[in-house]
Amino acid sequence: MAELPPDGLPLHGLKVLDAATFIAAPYAASILAEFGAQVVKVERPGTGDPLRRFGTPTERPETTLAWLSEARNKRSLTLDLKTEAGRDLFRRLAAGADVLCENFRAGTLEKWGLGPDGLRALNPGLVVLRVTGYGQTGPYRDRPGFARIAHAVGGLTHLAGMPGETPVTPGSTSLGDYMTGLYGAVGVLVALRQRDRTGRGQVIDIGLYESVFRVLDEIAPVFARTGTVRGPEGAGTVNACPHGHFPTRDGKWVAIACTTDKMFARLTGAMARPDLAAAFGVQARRLAARQTVDRLVAQWTGSLDRDDLLARCVAHQVPMGPINDIADIFADPQFAARENLVTLEVPGLGPITVPAVLPRLSETPGRIDHLGPELGADTDAVLREWLGLDDGEVAALRAAGAI
Repeated sequence: MAELPPDGLPLHGLKVLDAATFIAAPYAASILAEFGAQVVKVERPGTGDPLRRFGTPTERPETTLAWLSEARNKRSLTLDLKTEAGRDLFRRLAAGADVLCENFRAGTLEKWGLGPDGLRALNPGLVVLRVTGYGQTGPYRDRPGFARIAHAVGGLTHLAGMPGETPVTPGSTSLGDYMTGLYGAVGVLVALRQRDRTGRGQVIDIGLYESVFRVLDEIAPVFARTGTVRGPEGAGTVNACPHGHFPTRDGKWVAIACTTDKMFARLTGAMARPDLAAAFGVQARRLAARQTVDRLVAQWTGSLDRDDLLARCVAHQVPMGPINDIADIFADPQFAARENLVTLEVPGLGPITVPAVLPRLSETPGRIDHLGPELGADTDAVLREWLGLDDGEVAALRAAGAI
């Protein structure tokens, strides 16, 4: 498909103010930017978003690889919201925006006179995404929150790791931030759809812990109905067997997921062990003898190199995949075929490779035009384009410390 012009992207014309920091709410804004929205990153003069200094640094000051990847397609405007002139500019920008993304502590925007009620009085169609650790209400609303805390409070950390050992954060990633950003983007799009009908915007209120809790399978209804507290299960699960991680002869690992009897039958075919199909062909029997079944499967996987093992499983339609590290991913033909990695040239830094746009649309696919901007690179242009300010007005604001 030929590359679409900017006005061919589905969110072209949408104006988004990203006044958030770090990952969750900014990630929601990044998704919108990938599909054509004009996203203006509002940053504090002199320091900017802390994500600029989080992760692996580059030769460019205040620019990490995390910033380059996660601030893709955004324009950077510096604005000091602690000054009255800065707050006034923010109100004027919000009056012409479609979406505001923010993640200040609950009550901070209200303290500055920039709360959603006041902004929506100026702009009734404004959609406001608010992300905090615990949401805008409840006894924890004033507590600080990060993804690691959300994983803990939301119930994920308790489930992760080996039984009886220290709970872990899966991958030590900011998973809760990214999940919240996804829910935030969904919320924004739903709110915009409603605005198409009514002309009125609304507020989307998400706590980081809520997005983590929402994806934890059946643990809530199980506890409510039976009182069972699910605990860490290591590499396996109480619901299926064999369903976990298994070693190979060449020192690598694979994941196997036999969630049904049919899948287990395929596995025993690959193993050439019809006796196992006869003995453990029913899921309940496998679960009752989980340690035995896992040990027998591990002995088989450990007798083969990973590539040979994968070839056998593919031939028998067994759900198995390699446990990839990032070097494996860069060499994986599936990632290459799907173009899951994109490389862009960054002035002064050269080629930078980042994850590609998701989701994949057949007619209006999103794209990455550029990676994270330098601090304040677009301040003058945005103030001229959005507010019609002239050079003298911009200079006066800069002299006053508002930008």
